[in-house]
Amino acid sequence: MAKEVSTAEYQALAELRYRLRKFVREGDAVARAAGLEPQQYLLLLALRGLPEGVEATIRTLADRLALKHHSVVELVDRLEAHGYVRRSRSRDDRRRVLVALLQRGEKLLEQVARDRIGELRASGAALVNAISALLENGGSRHGKHAVNSSKKGRKKGA
Repeated sequence: MAKEVSTAEYQALAELRYRLRKFVREGDAVARAAGLEPQQYLLLLALRGLPEGVEATIRTLADRLALKHHSVVELVDRLEAHGYVRRSRSRDDRRRVLVALLQRGEKLLEQVARDRIGELRASGAALVNAISALLENGGSRHGKHAVNSSKKGRKKGA
């Protein structure tokens, strides 16, 4: 039988979601201030951050961004028009489109990424704490967060 979700677990999930949403919202604002739409920044980041040996195809980028193929094509179109990326056909399979990050795109990406890394270094501990609260003791109610919340829920004289 599955155990009941504790108050501490609800609190940790809520805190994690808050911290993630805040980080994403602030990142979107930084991207916009740099002249990029948030999705454009994410595509540049996905492109630059691909694991070694993974080709930067439209399909790969769509998978990494959890977007439809045609949405990534539109993003690449806009980024290419600004001189941030270049598109080319694969030599092995002409049906496959490869995307390369250009120097102009790399500079803009670095500007935004530097800010986001700085933000994580400054306030990432709160995000780590929220995750740790869920992972402690397999999420059991025996962690310090659960103990504090169970005391709050007690009535006097109970």
